[in-house]
Amino acid sequence: MAQTLLMPKATAVWLVDNTSLSFDQIADFCALHPLEVKAIADGDSAQGIKGLDPVATGQLSREEIEKAQNDLAHKLKMSKPKVMVPDRSKKAPRYTPVSRRQDRPNAILWLVRNHPELKDSQIIKLVGTTKPTIHAIRTKTHWNSANLTPSDPVILGLCTQIALDDEVSKAAANRPPQEEREESATLLPISETAPYRPETPQPILDRDNVFSSMDKSASETKEEEPEYDADSVFSKLSNLKKG
Repeated sequence: MAQTLLMPKATAVWLVDNTSLSFDQIADFCALHPLEVKAIADGDSAQGIKGLDPVATGQLSREEIEKAQNDLAHKLKMSKPKVMVPDRSKKAPRYTPVSRRQDRPNAILWLVRNHPELKDSQIIKLVGTTKPTIHAIRTKTHWNSANLTPSDPVILGLCTQIALDDEVSKAAANRPPQEEREESATLLPISETAPYRPETPQPILDRDNVFSSMDKSASETKEEEPEYDADSVFSKLSNLKKG
């Protein structure tokens, strides 16, 4: 991690008052403009600022100051810190107060049920838990699974609503496109479900043909009816009476 100078203007005030360094050297070391250093020397800027000794704070050595005073082309270099400051760029696992740790399984269950799109890493970031715990709650193998009650982590004070919304929006943005629904889950159009029936051309009806066919059928019916003889009928009746 790059070192940064503490209180650059106060350091520049001390260097202007206590050394014979050039304005350019002081400006380069304090990350200021040479004209700004000149204004400090003239008393037009940084009035009321108390000078800060960089040697006392361990940011600069006297040997480095003497070397720069003897060589105006030399650029001041900061001394190596005696105490290593931990790098804060990598975030440590979220700390959860002891009084809230018993509520984490309930919060995890709520997140798993209401936001299944969240990854384990996002849940860990929100409530400060571990992957085995999340897996146990997902598979209902947690030792206290029967007594867990889904609870909003925001209400429990384990995370803020802004942090929860941010993680949910990230998970929604990274979600893969929705798969196509199964054919059985949707109604198909009738054109696809009805069987194919080839259209047969309908005959064109002619008036003369219709009436001629009706007369023909009537004549055929009359021909089929039997003809009765009156003499034979009366002779049969008389025979019946005699008998």
